[in-house]
Amino acid sequence: MDTQRTPARQSISVRIADDLRIKIEQGELRAGDSLPTLHEITRDYDTSMASARAAVALLKQQGLVVGGRGVAPRVRPKPRRIERSSERHQAEKDLVRQPEDVRRGHGLAEDDIGDALDQFSFEPRYSIVPADIDLADAFRVPEGTTLLRREYVHRDKRTGALDAKSISWLLNDVVSANPKISDLKEAAWPGGTMHQLYTVGIEVDHVIDYVTAAMPTTVEIEEWNLVAGTPLLLVRRVSIDTNERVVEVSDAQYPADRTMLTFHTPLKRWEESE
Repeated sequence: MDTQRTPARQSISVRIADDLRIKIEQGELRAGDSLPTLHEITRDYDTSMASARAAVALLKQQGLVVGGRGVAPRVRPKPRRIERSSERHQAEKDLVRQPEDVRRGHGLAEDDIGDALDQFSFEPRYSIVPADIDLADAFRVPEGTTLLRREYVHRDKRTGALDAKSISWLLNDVVSANPKISDLKEAAWPGGTMHQLYTVGIEVDHVIDYVTAAMPTTVEIEEWNLVAGTPLLLVRRVSIDTNERVVEVSDAQYPADRTMLTFHTPLKRWEESE
């Protein structure tokens, strides 16, 4: 994106923020560099301390600057970006018939975050719940149908901040054929949900991802250690088997500033005779 100034008539705080943003975008101010002090800003722009503070607040809202509570504002380093691709669905299915020692080396931690599971604080929570109207619609079942709810949380062991969070629902009467699927001690299942479904005779045929976005709550800001102004990407994944039955629904959150979603769409070729 080309560097641009905010259009229309600017307040002094917006003009200051624009000047500093452009310096960041053009590399004059680099990651980790301190911003000019509030006193320097008031002197250079012949403005009030309130306008200087407002300009810095605007930069924080844009995710360009971090600091506060006694820490001088500085240019924010770019966060590590994790790519989450639609190709992973096929990769997960390809793993289903692999031996356990192969499946054990692949999972959200290894394939998405890029570390072994033991590098994270892994917190699974399981419960049996009735389907509310939203989940009943997603599963195409009557409201109140019994579901196995599974919540998975990965936290950075050093900081306690979230690295990944998702909630998955399965039809309880389907997966009850294999009690291990609902056993919390089996939460780190080699091969994940597709392999679990395979153990009860289910083959996933296709997966649909619905992506939306929302601003985080104050709780989510703290849990994800988000900078001001960062939205969350919300991804609902619906897995459908070869009989066109919805067999899993899952909801996951991803901070927008450290996530890249990629979608690979194979297209059918025209027949040779056409």
